[in-house]
Amino acid sequence: MVKLKIEDLQKIKDKHKATFALREGGYRAKITVHMGTCGIAAGARDIMSTLIDEIEKSGASDIIATTSGCAGLCSREPMTTVEIINEPPVKYGDLTDEKIRKIFKGHILEGNVVEEYALVIGSETAY
Repeated sequence: MVKLKIEDLQKIKDKHKATFALREGGYRAKITVHMGTCGIAAGARDIMSTLIDEIEKSGASDIIATTSGCAGLCSREPMTTVEIINEPPVKYGDLTDEKIRKIFKGHILEGNVVEEYALVIGSETAY
């Protein structure tokens, strides 16, 4: 029998925690727009408005848009984190209205990470 390390258990916990959080809300995908002071100054409100518009136009009922504070990468704002059930989270940065539309269509609707705008794929862990 293989012995699990603490890191292995943490990965399992993180994977299931994200999945359950999305499922409990009845959503397949969650897009978080980081709206700390730096994000707002960089245009996060416009990104959120565009995102909500794209969700409404798509007619999708299994996608949620939410906000958070600063993600710690102020120079890369405005930023979003895209979480889809059973997929690693993806953090996108240096966003514009055009970029968030492309991310919404490519990643959220079609399931393809838009690598040209991705900053991080997967979870960051701090110890």
